[in-house]
Amino acid sequence: MFDSKEYKVAAEAVLERFNSEMKKVRTGRAHPDMLSAVKVEAYGQYMPLNQVANVTVSDATLLVITPFDPSTIQSISNAIRADQTLGLNPADDGRIIRVPIPPLTEERRREIVKTASSKVEEAKVGIRGVREDARKEIKGAELPEDVTKRAEKEIDDLAKEYNDKIDAAFKEKEAEIMKI
Repeated sequence: MFDSKEYKVAAEAVLERFNSEMKKVRTGRAHPDMLSAVKVEAYGQYMPLNQVANVTVSDATLLVITPFDPSTIQSISNAIRADQTLGLNPADDGRIIRVPIPPLTEERRREIVKTASSKVEEAKVGIRGVREDARKEIKGAELPEDVTKRAEKEIDDLAKEYNDKIDAAFKEKEAEIMKI
């Protein structure tokens, strides 16, 4: 008998990864996850920003970064400035770093949607991979034809369900990005 539970777990993992990627996408409002991909050179190695500083939202257009060690302020500012995909210009006063979030232009919004749509495609490729793995297992199990057909339909329905969830999450994010 074919069990689809492991494939549902794998599809859920793909969806979870996609949702975490969507949280990183800039929408025009300040959000601490915007800086989650920033790596800071501190103590002789590159570390994620959240390991060297606390990132908070002051208001809808301002992030405040409080370093755990004040000697890392310059490297944090440089790391944020160096990430061209963010387009941010941090300012520090020696104790904290303020990162104003500039309003997005229409052109920049479209660029961000395009980047986000590539994440959609990556997630759908992941779902297709899960479906293909399941189909290989079904074919290798040498089940009766009616059980094989039922299992394949179940896997196809699972893939469609998760693709629909990915599309819905993307439409929601796209609306959030394009909203002024």
